[in-house]
This record gives sequence, structure tokens and C-alpha cells, in this order.
Amino acid sequence: MISAIIFHSILGFSIFMCGMKLMELALFRLGGPTFIRLLERSTRTPLHGLVLGTASSAFLQSSTAVTVLSIGFVNSRLLPFSRTLGIILGTNIGTCLTTELIGLDINHLAKPLMFSALILWGITVLLVEYRIIPALYQWKGSEYIRSLSIVIFGFGTLLLGLTVMQGIGPFIQNTEMFQWFLAQAQTTLWWGILSGAVLTALIHSGAAVIGMIMGIAALGVLPLDLSIAIVLGCNIGTCVTAIIASLGGSKGGRYVAMAHLVLNIGGALLFFPFIDMLATAVMWTTSSIATAIAHAQTLFNIICSFIALPICYMKWFKRLD
Repeated sequence: MISAIIFHSILGFSIFMCGMKLMELALFRLGGPTFIRLLERSTRTPLHGLVLGTASSAFLQSSTAVTVLSIGFVNSRLLPFSRTLGIILGTNIGTCLTTELIGLDINHLAKPLMFSALILWGITVLLVEYRIIPALYQWKGSEYIRSLSIVIFGFGTLLLGLTVMQGIGPFIQNTEMFQWFLAQAQTTLWWGILSGAVLTALIHSGAAVIGMIMGIAALGVLPLDLSIAIVLGCNIGTCVTAIIASLGGSKGGRYVAMAHLVLNIGGALLFFPFIDMLATAVMWTTSSIATAIAHAQTLFNIICSFIALPICYMKWFKRLD
């Protein structure tokens, strides 16, 4: 049983991360240069930064990528620390798009999406590389179509990885360790936050952990309040990559990473006493526990970001630039 859990976990996670990276790279190729120009020009106020951070994280499918880019800009003195605060708030909102898509329960579309992407890629190769239609040989739009096909293939791969990872649910349900974890979680939901933070820090992907939790919860194994606690912990765990990226950089770059960490820890502490209320609120919107988990993460991040937004306007932060 343990070997089956380990095998499905590693295989599913590998496929999931492959899909995530394909999407990230292809989307950055499509909109990366535009995003960099916007990052430099559209951060005049924290609100502008929040909008930009939300849109760019949703588009690039990676809040970590946007945060690390922001650290890089601060380290290179292209962007002052105070102008990254809004971006950090926005990244937490934008990253919810991935989990909301996962919550739609469209895993069955994985193979059709991958097959469609391969056909789309093949068409561009036949038309452009082999010059079946000579007039299209110099057509710049073919590069966009290729990148789009990689995005579609990556999303299909991501869904396939989730399907494999979620297959461990029945195996986990019967293990003594999981029963022990549920027993401990009955005493305090801090176990959920701790496990979410540790798992995300280890594998550097909050979306992968949340996707796995959504699949297990859909089997009726995990209660909703514990699942939400794990999601809060995942938000904390995502800060590890940014902290690592800031090491050896400028003081401003370290401030960006610490601001990200403080936001997510502060949000988790703020929401912890109200997990039951949050669980009740999201269940009003859907009958699916997986979708409810996705909605809980979105609601949590939106509320936390808008609570923190006025603080970002404090002139004290500019002294840290």
C-alpha cells in the first residue's frame, strides 16, 4: 500500500509539474516581454500593482514566478521595494485561477486537450516548416499558435497529473498515519496549517498540494474545515521559493520575500478563528467540496489582499527603498 501511494504521488506530481512548467514557459513566451514592460510602468500605486500582480499571476499561472521576477527587479534597482507591495498582494489573488479551474472537475478533458494541442502543433509544422503554403512561411502568427498549443498541452498534462495524484485517496484513507493525522486534527486545525505549509515548502507548488487535497476531500475523507486549514498552510509554504530566491541579493529583494511571508502568515492567523464560518460561506455557493475548497482559497486571498492594501500606502515603506 505504501509503495502504491509513493508511486502514484511521485508519478502524478512529476506529470503535474511538467504541465505547470510547460504552461508557464509558453505563457511567458507569449506575454513575458509585455509583462516586464508593464511591471516597470504600471506600479505607480499599490492599487495599480495589485491589478498588475493579479493579471500577471493569472496569465503566467505562477505567483512564484511573478514574485521572483519582482525580487529580481528590486535587486537590479529597476524597481523600488515599495512599488512591489501591491504586486505581492495581487499574486495571491491571481494564483487562485489555477485552483478554480481544477475545482471545475474537468480532469476527463486531459487527453482530449493534449490530443488537440498536438494536432494544432502539427498543423503549424506542416504549413510553415514544410512550406505547404509558401505564403505562410514568414507568418509571425505561427509562433503564437505554437505557444498556444503548448499552453493547451501543458494544461492537459496538469489535469492528467492531478488525476494520477488523486488516485492515492483510497490508499491514504486506509493508512494508520492518515487516521492518526485525522485524530490530531480533531483536537486542533493547526495540524492542517502545519501540514499544508510543510508539503508546499517541500515540493514548491501550492497548486499541486491543493489539487491533491481537493481530490482526497471529494472522496469524503477530509472534512472541509481541515481542508481549508491545509490551504491556509499552503499559502505560507509558497513563500519558501521567494525566500530562497532573495538569498544573496540586495536588502530590498529580501524585503520583498519577507513582505510575502508576513502577508501569508498574517492572513492565516487572521482567518484561523473563522475557518468554520468560511467553510459555511463557501458551501452556500456549491455542493461540491472540491469547488468549495477552491472558492475558500479565492475568498481568503481576496479579503486578505484588500485588508492589507491600505497599509501599503504608508509612507514608511518608501524609507526602505
